[in-house]
Amino acid sequence: MAKPPTFLPLTVDAARHAQATVVLHRAVETDRAAADCWASLLAGCTSTGRWGLGPRLRRLSEATSQEVGTRWWSAEGASHRRRVARAQAEIEDSIAEGDGQEFARAFVGYDHAMASAVVCAEQRTGSPTA
Repeated sequence: MAKPPTFLPLTVDAARHAQATVVLHRAVETDRAAADCWASLLAGCTSTGRWGLGPRLRRLSEATSQEVGTRWWSAEGASHRRRVARAQAEIEDSIAEGDGQEFARAFVGYDHAMASAVVCAEQRTGSPTA
């Protein structure tokens, strides 16, 4: 059995429920990268695991944008997009600063923002996102 997500449980659950397979795949990849980054932050080292998270976050955001629809993401979903971007920037800042506490706090916001976007887009259509 696969290990449950540690950093993106809401996003993984929302993507599964919405049958958003690309978002789900990217969320699982990002969760694994976040765990590697977290271990590097706790150990105080600058391994590649620490720096590999940024591109994964961007790929997850892009997949979510495509899943919910670029038009929705830019219009009705703009508040979600801004929350995702703000949390993503906070995560990247915490990595650069080596701040594990800020990293954890920022990830909670990122997970909530991503999951909310998927759920809101799904509810808008009344069925899994397409």
